[in-house]
Amino acid sequence: MLLPFDTLVHLDRSAGTPVYQQLANRLIALILEGALKPGMPLPASREMATLLNLHRKTVIAAYDELQQQDWIYTVERKGIFIAENLPEIKPRSFKAAARTGAYAENASFPYYEAMHIALPLYVKQTPKYTIDDGFPDPRLAPMDELLKASRELMRIPENRYGLISGASEGAWALREALTTHLNNSRGLNIHSQNILITRGGQMGIHLAASLLLKPGDKVIVAAPNYHLADLCFQQLGAHLVRVPVDAEGIDVDRIASILEKQDIRLLYIIPHHHQPTTVTLSAERRMKLLTLIRQYKLPVIEDDYDYEFHYSGGPLLPLASAPHQGQVIYIGSINKSLALPFRSGYMVAPPDFIAQCTYLRRMIDLRGDTLMEASLAKLFENGTIQRHLKKSSKLYEHRRDVLCDTLSKQLGSAVQFTSPQGGMAVWAQFDPSIPLVTLARRAGEMGLRMSDGSSYKYGVKDQNALRIGYAALNDEEIRAVVGILRKSVEGK
Repeated sequence: MLLPFDTLVHLDRSAGTPVYQQLANRLIALILEGALKPGMPLPASREMATLLNLHRKTVIAAYDELQQQDWIYTVERKGIFIAENLPEIKPRSFKAAARTGAYAENASFPYYEAMHIALPLYVKQTPKYTIDDGFPDPRLAPMDELLKASRELMRIPENRYGLISGASEGAWALREALTTHLNNSRGLNIHSQNILITRGGQMGIHLAASLLLKPGDKVIVAAPNYHLADLCFQQLGAHLVRVPVDAEGIDVDRIASILEKQDIRLLYIIPHHHQPTTVTLSAERRMKLLTLIRQYKLPVIEDDYDYEFHYSGGPLLPLASAPHQGQVIYIGSINKSLALPFRSGYMVAPPDFIAQCTYLRRMIDLRGDTLMEASLAKLFENGTIQRHLKKSSKLYEHRRDVLCDTLSKQLGSAVQFTSPQGGMAVWAQFDPSIPLVTLARRAGEMGLRMSDGSSYKYGVKDQNALRIGYAALNDEEIRAVVGILRKSVEGK
């Protein structure tokens, strides 16, 4: 009796691996699993082709492959049989699309699951437009200047060893350049030993939290908050104490009340263009918060989100720029400002804490991209980055205005928002009668990829809002995106 090959053999015609090779691999797997035993017959090529809805030549090619490897043999006028003496298993290259082998199934050993939020995608094909979370326009990135700087560095033979064996704390030249940039633009009073270069702000958050938190510790966060920071703290076993956000930022009076009653280990805050709501912490609340930080000796992770882009006068300086007795760990991202194709960020903290974070970083990532770090330093030194930020800021302000104007005209009362003072996104709150899940599905059918708001509901269930990033969209794209949103709202 023949096996039900039509259910045992699964082939993916869209995969990069040829179908005949997939069939051969699957039959080998059935032999190794014992489903096909030595001496058992295989269906003739015509019959197998009918069972699997394949061209007969595809099956013949698979059988030829198996026969060349001594897995099967042919007896004239009798058929095709599994070899009595199976070949030794030889190492083969991994096939990404193959669904056979030792790793085809889930793990058989227990493991701890990583915290995550499942974010469904509603666009099956490649989207024509995307509403992102608020990212810079990669079309504006100073890539020519970056590539020129890296070529110049690599032309000097003396540089090559240092670029290969860079320091875990980051390229010295970039730490020096960032020291100057942060002191000038943020009012910090730091030295290069206060800086650790990371692969983006998220790495900095995780490194700092890993050295500060143990299971059961309490962390004050905003409600709503940057969900990946929340997940990081919870993965480390911390309990989140959520504090609401209003038009002036996080409620500092509520923080004071919590500190009086509870033992809080850490405060995580985004005072400048809060993620996701885009509000900025008022000057009055900043002063109150700094007093609390000093009074309770409270460690703080200050996430420097979108600081470079501000449109309504000069920005308020970070908490880290004020006297804080070394309590504030300042986290920032370089690629968040420049739209670079690699991740680069930084942490600013007391030297002893930076040293410990460097040791921890080595356990998972010995060093960053030293060549790119050194190239970035060149762009800071020659003023390329400063000019790019100034030019981009003007353009993003214009795009913000275009988006806000178009949203008001096209969607009217269906969406509520406040034009942000800076950053790269608008916090758009949709009428409850228009669920974002429905909106995202309808928009996806028209080629627009957008969030359904899931990540912004983490810990705050009763909201129907999302961030609409505008920096990476030109005027025409903004109007097209809002047009699709309008049709989605209307149910067309």
